[in-house]
Amino acid sequence: MKTLMGYIAGLIFGLGLAVSGMTDPARVLGFLDLAGAWDPTLMFVLGGAVVTNFIGYRLVFKRTAPIYGEAFQLPTRQDLDARLIGGSALFGIGWGLSGYCPGPAIASIAGPTMPLVAMLVAMVAGWFLARAIPARS
Repeated sequence: MKTLMGYIAGLIFGLGLAVSGMTDPARVLGFLDLAGAWDPTLMFVLGGAVVTNFIGYRLVFKRTAPIYGEAFQLPTRQDLDARLIGGSALFGIGWGLSGYCPGPAIASIAGPTMPLVAMLVAMVAGWFLARAIPARS
């Protein structure tokens, strides 16, 4: 049941990305182009995500445990380190250059383009690179 719920959540997430236009790199790049022809439409997508999470977390944490799990799995680290800051910077640079972040990139895989393939290759290379750099505990 847990796997089925994960699949359904991923399907809804992918559908939301497609319907909202987040899989269109031109729209994303227009949103990121604050000094040029700025496209503010994705602000509504971001606002909807913030409101949904704000309400959802309050409802979920009223429960003592998740419905399909033993316990809530929350991050415990609260510090900032070079890996987190560097990874965040690389994510932002990649998003700005390609117009794709990982979720929309995977949702767009049915219609591959060269920028999409380049982004996916770079993302996979980043995973391997991140595993090669030792983490401090």
